[in-house]
Amino acid sequence: MIITIDGPAAAGKGTISSYLSQKYKLAYFDTGMVYRAVGLQMVLTGTDLQNKEAAAEIARKLTFPQMMELSLHPDFRSDIGGQAASIVSAYPDVRSALLKMQQDFALNPVFADGSKANGVVYDGRDTGTVVCPHADLKLFVTASAEVRAMRRYKEFLQKGMSTSYDKVLQDMVSRDQRDSNRSSAPLKPAEDAVIIDTSELNIDEVIAVIIPLVEAKL
Repeated sequence: MIITIDGPAAAGKGTISSYLSQKYKLAYFDTGMVYRAVGLQMVLTGTDLQNKEAAAEIARKLTFPQMMELSLHPDFRSDIGGQAASIVSAYPDVRSALLKMQQDFALNPVFADGSKANGVVYDGRDTGTVVCPHADLKLFVTASAEVRAMRRYKEFLQKGMSTSYDKVLQDMVSRDQRDSNRSSAPLKPAEDAVIIDTSELNIDEVIAVIIPLVEAKL
């Protein structure tokens, strides 16, 4: 069973993916981690994020242990890491360098301890259109920019990060525009994806919509 969950930032992809992976004993691959790793590495080394060649070189050399080490940095999940990931993910050479790593995982999905999984839940952009176009179930989870910005703003406050709702919203809108207008694999649902708007739904209501879709594919 391969499930892809695509959509814009803070729409609920991660929460849904985590729930489904636990319920159905599926591996969980957050594809955005590879782009965050490349972007954060550039930030930490003072490399200009507009330097496409440098970004591609970092992507080609990225290893799984490196990615996991970078994921422990406080800015990996912050708006700094998110913005950096959004910028470098628009570069075709970066995407091609990281694509094989993501696709190969579906051939032999495993849990963190190395044990075999029954399949995989892919959480991230382009998972249903580029990474796994052959997935059994494709979901495109979205919500209004205002709702997503408020969710992310509350997350930052809970983590003790200093920011403002207006800044988070501005960053969210800018990121949406970059992701939707990039020349390589723009953000959009796959033709056979089920689109779920979570703007007016809580997590329990979203899960209630998704479970029958999964069960129908089992």
